[in-house]
Amino acid sequence: MKNLLDYTQAELSEFIQPKFRTKQIYEWIYKKNARSFDEMSSLPKDLRESLKYEFYIEPLEMIKNEISSDGSIKYLFKLKDGKTIESVLLPMKEEIVDENGKTQKHARYTICVSSQVGCKMGCSFCLTAKGGFIRNLTAGEIVGQILWIKRENKIPYERRVNIVYMGMGEPLDNLNNVAKAVNILKDNDGLAIGARRQTISTSGLASQIKKLGEFDLGVLLAISLHAVTDELREKLMPVNKAYNIASVMDAVRGFPIDMRKRVMFEYLIMDKVNDSQNDAKALVKLLHGIKAKVNLILFNPHEGSPYQRPSQENVEKFRDYLQSRGVTCTIRQSKGLDISAACGQLKERSKGENSATA
Repeated sequence: MKNLLDYTQAELSEFIQPKFRTKQIYEWIYKKNARSFDEMSSLPKDLRESLKYEFYIEPLEMIKNEISSDGSIKYLFKLKDGKTIESVLLPMKEEIVDENGKTQKHARYTICVSSQVGCKMGCSFCLTAKGGFIRNLTAGEIVGQILWIKRENKIPYERRVNIVYMGMGEPLDNLNNVAKAVNILKDNDGLAIGARRQTISTSGLASQIKKLGEFDLGVLLAISLHAVTDELREKLMPVNKAYNIASVMDAVRGFPIDMRKRVMFEYLIMDKVNDSQNDAKALVKLLHGIKAKVNLILFNPHEGSPYQRPSQENVEKFRDYLQSRGVTCTIRQSKGLDISAACGQLKERSKGENSATA
């Protein structure tokens, strides 16, 4: 059987006729949250029956979650082949209701999704790398994470969410499926999540950054930089041996982006590794001439890691220096510190629990 979420409307219309039926199916799944073909009452019964034998619409099953005191929810999903991935729902702004019970401002959410089972990149600070690479996710398995999280958290269809491809895996190492997922999510008959609400993060696959630009999807780009010298970046991120900092910056300069937006540079800041004022000065020089925004991320410690969380004072000094030199810089609000927030933690913890009970 095939995963229906893997298909664009155009692809579905190749074997579902008349064409307007594909629009109805999309609306049932993405707007009305149908979980079975039997719920699609506007479709003829014989079509529903044939669809049941050919497709499924639930590509993943939630097997565990952890809820943080800040409202973040980390999910561990099991795929059809038994492999597991993680996703996170991040509440960004709370709903504001007046004294009469009328909503003044709606809640805002970001969903962080995985693009691979495991990862090839081998970053020394990342727990996902510990398990190695298993396989790419299909477009439907990526879309399914967002669909499930929106549905189960009762986020209304008309409430748009932001999507960040920053979970398990390197999105640009699975570029074709990620690009297809972006287009499925953009479909106005589907979840209608515009490209400017979708951010693709990469560890710096320069050739794939250029290819992503050629796709002209309209998405935002985030670069996981984390170091300002090739020597340190190679220690942290082996991918730097293939794509050094200069090649990454060259690819970024050629990437098409909305003039109102900036390229995000993620900088995972670790105590006594990359948090000095000299690092800050070098970063300003590196970003010269690029319309950039730096997002400082405080390292989230996990068992077995040699790295430590930096002091708040050093992080603020780092930010202040960048801002004093005209570089837009924010400190990412830490979420989920009381749960398995770092990528791969929930999966590893679940393995340990299963071993303990076996």
